[in-house]
Amino acid sequence: MSLNCAEIDVVLEELSLSGSFIQNIVQPSFDTIAFYTYRGGGTGHEAVSRVVLVCLAPGACRLHETRRKVPRTEKPLRFMEFLRSRVKGSRIAAAVQCGSDRIIKITLERADERLFMYIRLWSGAANIIVTDESGVIQDVFYRRPKRNELTGERWELPEARSGEQAAGSEKVFVPRDIPGEGSFNERLDRWYAEHAQTLSREALVEEARRRFDTRRSKLEHALVRLEKKRTAFLEADLWRKQGDLLTANLWAIKPGMEAIELEDYENGNRIIRIPLDPRLKPAENAARWYDKYRKALSGLADLEDDIGSTRRTLETLAAELAALEAENNPLVIQQMLRKQNRPRQQIKKKYPGLTFRKDGWIMLVGRTAAENDEILRRHVRGSDWWLHTRDWPGGYVFVKYRSGKTIPLDILLDAGNLAVFYSKGRKARTANLYYTQVKHLRRAKNAPKGTVLPSNERNLSITLDESRLKVLETCRDEE
Repeated sequence: MSLNCAEIDVVLEELSLSGSFIQNIVQPSFDTIAFYTYRGGGTGHEAVSRVVLVCLAPGACRLHETRRKVPRTEKPLRFMEFLRSRVKGSRIAAAVQCGSDRIIKITLERADERLFMYIRLWSGAANIIVTDESGVIQDVFYRRPKRNELTGERWELPEARSGEQAAGSEKVFVPRDIPGEGSFNERLDRWYAEHAQTLSREALVEEARRRFDTRRSKLEHALVRLEKKRTAFLEADLWRKQGDLLTANLWAIKPGMEAIELEDYENGNRIIRIPLDPRLKPAENAARWYDKYRKALSGLADLEDDIGSTRRTLETLAAELAALEAENNPLVIQQMLRKQNRPRQQIKKKYPGLTFRKDGWIMLVGRTAAENDEILRRHVRGSDWWLHTRDWPGGYVFVKYRSGKTIPLDILLDAGNLAVFYSKGRKARTANLYYTQVKHLRRAKNAPKGTVLPSNERNLSITLDESRLKVLETCRDEE
């Protein structure tokens, strides 16, 4: 619930901001800002320091004093930087509500400059607008072109209702009877911290739990998949044993056989049934089991690393949630929840585009020409693999090379599914790809950014596999 006009009058009367100086400005989130004010002592009154919180969140638009700690953002935000440049250090000459329209006009004086800051506490259209004396907007909290609320535009105060008009309207507003001790500002601060739909402790903690449950579900699904694969890899000794038995009994393998039963002399002469590929020679069938054994050994260490990393991430998430649930200040909870309050595009990523990690392999997806070009220039080497749809425009997919390892068919199919999914062929669901190593790509002259001409390419036909894409989604790095 936002403040009504009668409550705004009570808040302003208690704050008595006239004659105060704005010493500092902190913007803890994208809908809240705090002004640190100070009024020196003099005849008849004492020095007063206040922190005035302005929240523009829908359903919780308000202005009041807060005694709670206001966390600082790691990276300064645009409007806060403007206020620090043009408003910090100003003297508040007046702070009044314009009629009964829930718009607060604050007159600011600094040196020879006079500015007006209008705080509009309308749910769904809240804003802070700073103008010069002629009404030209210097900056706004939210840029709203449809309302002409942009720097350089002229802003006019809506025609305010008089007190008589407000009293004669169908609804007469009165301050809420908020229980508790202290001033109206103090009771408001406590009430919003406990009951507001946004910026309340309960709402923020509930949001944190929902996010935690979503991430935990993805990680647990990935952990189950990794542990199933590890269980299969732990059977590597059996695969070596089957290779040994086939090698010792090559004479018994006849052309066209699909399986053979042999005695295991090391384990009480028990009978082991070993599947065979009827298209292969006896020695090739034995070599096939040895290959499975070697791949299992080499992949087991990577799997253990992936399992350990996933478990550590789960533990970190649980610790973060516990710390958040133990915090009482909703402003601090909000900042913890938003991870430094930085726009996503400002968060530095190791790779452009999307990154997927599976079984120790890294797959990079460039979704645009710019991302494709950036990955090609700075993030791949000659031995890395490149995939692209043959008849459809789309992003590039790269598989990072691993020393001494051949790209497995399973990873190649994963990369192929990503190439089709992030192309115009997604709706067709089936597409032909070509793939080659990056060293066989040549940049096309006078062509759009990121365009390459491949050589030594191989062909791959892919039909989108929904189950494979769901597994890949759990392997995607957080943005």
